[in-house]
Amino acid sequence: MKNNADNPADPFKKALAEATKVMADDPELSVSFTVDPAGATADAVRLPQVTRRMTRDEVLLARGTADALALRHKHHNLETHARYAPQGDLARGIYEAMENARCEAVGAREMPGTLGNIDAKIAVEADRRGYGQITDQSEAPMAEAAGYLVRHLATGRDLPESAQNVMSLWQDFMTEKAGGTLDGLQESLADQADFAKFARQVIADLGYADQLGDDPDAEDDNSEDQAEDSEEEEENPDSQGEDQEQEDADANPEQSQDEQQDQSQAQVSMDDMADMEQGEEAEMPEGDAPMEPPPPAPVSEADPNYEVYATDYDEEILAEDLAETAELERLRAYLDQQLEPLKGAVSRLANRLQRRLQAQQNRSWEFDLEEGTLDAGRLARVIANPTTPLSFKQEKDTEFRDTCVTLLIDNSGSMRGRPISIAAICADVLARTLERCQVKVEILGFTTRAWKGGQSREQWLASGREQTPGRLNDLRHIIYKSADAPWRRVRPNLGLMMKEGLLKENIDGEALEWAHRRMVGRPESRKILMVISDGAPVDDSTLSVNPANYLEKHLRDVIAMVEKRKMVELLAIGIGHDVTRYYDRAVTITDVEQLAGAMTEQLASLFDSDPRARARVMGMKRAS
Repeated sequence: MKNNADNPADPFKKALAEATKVMADDPELSVSFTVDPAGATADAVRLPQVTRRMTRDEVLLARGTADALALRHKHHNLETHARYAPQGDLARGIYEAMENARCEAVGAREMPGTLGNIDAKIAVEADRRGYGQITDQSEAPMAEAAGYLVRHLATGRDLPESAQNVMSLWQDFMTEKAGGTLDGLQESLADQADFAKFARQVIADLGYADQLGDDPDAEDDNSEDQAEDSEEEEENPDSQGEDQEQEDADANPEQSQDEQQDQSQAQVSMDDMADMEQGEEAEMPEGDAPMEPPPPAPVSEADPNYEVYATDYDEEILAEDLAETAELERLRAYLDQQLEPLKGAVSRLANRLQRRLQAQQNRSWEFDLEEGTLDAGRLARVIANPTTPLSFKQEKDTEFRDTCVTLLIDNSGSMRGRPISIAAICADVLARTLERCQVKVEILGFTTRAWKGGQSREQWLASGREQTPGRLNDLRHIIYKSADAPWRRVRPNLGLMMKEGLLKENIDGEALEWAHRRMVGRPESRKILMVISDGAPVDDSTLSVNPANYLEKHLRDVIAMVEKRKMVELLAIGIGHDVTRYYDRAVTITDVEQLAGAMTEQLASLFDSDPRARARVMGMKRAS
């Protein structure tokens, strides 16, 4: 009789785990399969989950990811990598992508079969990110293109179609700028340190030398020279003094022992005085220039070149501090009126989400055990064959990681009316639903304090109108509900979104970076950040005196930073505008009435154990 508890994917997963250890040349390596993003640490590898269906895409992705991570584990040294790593985010992204390509190319010399598996992995990932639909170079990630180019030059293989599209958009530029350096690729592949220097030179050729930081080899040379000079200076005076003392002793052999002792004591006293004077001079230097203060930290971690004219007028404020209690209650009552016609539909979606989340927390069973509860479903095979041993089962808890969800809502003027009402209603329902499932929820909003610049612009005008001053408006970041606050206590706060005059400009990049910082500090093991916006960042005051793409570029840099660090799962919903050009995982809806369904499906898909179902929802470009 067929055992339904057996998972047909288990033999494949076991074989792949063993093959990964062999390829990595590390029998102690821990290999696991998970629905979380694949990755590796010093002693563990996480591979994409393979379901019972074992679809072709699942198998190819798992094999390709296993090969790539195993080869990196074998041919990659963390200390060498960190020694030469650039400081800037873009330069570091190029450096990482090139190193991955190097490990795969070096490993392919010994195991050519890995090339096909990794090609399949690249194809799946590139298709999921929509690389095949990109037509503008500004939308193609430069770091990925650099990694693809190095892989193509090192192996001589053509890339999958979507990846080839990204590489082609940047290939002419890279060849023109760094063609001479790239000619030496093959000579540096085998040695990681040589390749790291090669990668730094390519980054400099591409015009990002300012993001490299100090040259570690130059620092070592300088420190060695200084050490040799100081040793010589210390040795020469000692040797001269010893020679002089020896000559004096030879010239006066009858010097008494008492005199020698007196001289020794005097020398000790002089040394003590010299040490004291030297200590005083070290504490109170005379004539030396005062130490310069360290340079200020960049405004943005994602882009050190992003400038802000003045931060003195920015504010991070609780919703209850922006209106009186009576006004919040009145605005909340108005919001409830807006909710009434949608109550049935939204409640059904909330119940569906709750069932999906609670299903992940249900208990499961382990079968075919030697002890536990007798498995009545398997008694038939004992009756058919009395020699068959009895089968037992035990109940176990399914792991369900503690989770925090942040909703970051665009509070710009273009959201006024129906969009902001629907966003507030959905945030309200979602907070209640997730709280019942023991999922922490934080609700944040972002806008500016004024139209046309506010006090920052007034200060800029009074100071002589500096060229390209950077962001030129006063930010307002609003905390409607902190993650630890119960929903019943902050329920009136969401009515603030209905307040006349609250919604102004939107500077998305800094708001996203602010929300990300708040989430990173949370203790939960899983963090999900959902952005609800109706388009690109817009601030007339800033864009009138800076490049036209100034805020948009910063938003892209922040998104790239968040997705690269992988500490927070980022997704977005665009209302009436396509936000898929910014976010990898996004849904664009054309009617605000669809927002509740889109939010529910997006969040529910993140908790789905089936990676195909997750990919299906995450790959959506438009909600129907």
